[in-house]
Amino acid sequence: MVGVCTGMVMLLGPIWIAFVVGVLVGWAWKPKWANLGKDNNLDWFSSTSSKSLEKNLSLLSSSPTEKGPSISPSGFDGGSTLQIDEGNSDVVVTEEDLDHLCQLVEMNDGGPAWIEMMDRSTPTMRYKAWRRDPKTGPPQYRSSTIFENAMPEMVREFFWDDEFRPKWDDMLAYSKTINECPTTGTMVVQWIRKFPFFCKDREYIIGRRIWESGRSYYCVTKGVPCPSIPRHDKPRRVDLYYSSWCVRAVESASGDGQLSACEVLLFHHEDMGIPWEIAKIGVKKGMWGTVKKIDPGLRAYQKERASGAPLSRQAFMASINTKINPYYMRSLGDMPDNLIETQVATASDKLQGRNIPKVLIIGGAIILAFTLDQGLLTKSVIFGVARRFANVGKRL
Repeated sequence: MVGVCTGMVMLLGPIWIAFVVGVLVGWAWKPKWANLGKDNNLDWFSSTSSKSLEKNLSLLSSSPTEKGPSISPSGFDGGSTLQIDEGNSDVVVTEEDLDHLCQLVEMNDGGPAWIEMMDRSTPTMRYKAWRRDPKTGPPQYRSSTIFENAMPEMVREFFWDDEFRPKWDDMLAYSKTINECPTTGTMVVQWIRKFPFFCKDREYIIGRRIWESGRSYYCVTKGVPCPSIPRHDKPRRVDLYYSSWCVRAVESASGDGQLSACEVLLFHHEDMGIPWEIAKIGVKKGMWGTVKKIDPGLRAYQKERASGAPLSRQAFMASINTKINPYYMRSLGDMPDNLIETQVATASDKLQGRNIPKVLIIGGAIILAFTLDQGLLTKSVIFGVARRFANVGKRL
């Protein structure tokens, strides 16, 4: 969620005070078990899983075809240029990804219940969001955004258009197409996203593909390994990334019975290398501010397209979809015997009450996020501060 960083910036005022106090407390109360920080098992950012993924997808490492020079921020050069690839496109984004997205859309993936986070609206947009916490992995988010007077095809191309995106998404610092398949429309793109000053920018290698069923579009975007692009310390690469959505025509809120509105069902999770509790607070604080920027961005995109502006390459690729039979989609939506229908719940008073001690723990956790990213403090200090703040939270 692009609102994570915005939310964290909003939190910096009170948290910075906790940060300073946490440093002093951590140094004064350094516990004996702090030396455990030297254990490799406590390294939250081990690259083992990413190396395994890259090994399993070595087919993507074929030599690229030159398309001319690319300009990158701060002298960063991804080391690869555009490559047309028809043979390996199914390796990047598969039919299994479509099946999984469909199960998410139909609410029968068997995951934990979705807890409502937000319900907001403007005259031309309605927005609802939910979150759930799986037993393993980062928090997962589900949102429904309905745009009035918008066609699914236009919205599909709007979200795919990396050239236009910086006009409404101020976190996207750089993007480049690494690989594309003109037959299936599959693309591999590189993104670099700007993060707040206390974190390094993040790099994403994203595989994406669209399936079409009637006037519904199932758009899968996920992190994929790409050995042909070397890793850098700055920006830091994000390996675990999933952000897929279903775009479909829905009835307008005006009640005229016309399918003149468009719903975007988004399912998102990623591991940015920031403690998940901090990330959850950042998402909650920054979500609406970020979402509000999308609607004016879409309206500007509609006007630009209406004026006859040419399609970008990415928007053109968004129109190359794999057609699927609606009966097939309905069969995917049927609940398998081994899955349980996912429920939607509202946050209980008990869950809301747990946010109070979390605020006190932030003082230690923000040090963890800051220092693991920048390497400014030892793990002994980090663990000492986190432990003491956690104990204070338990007593309240």
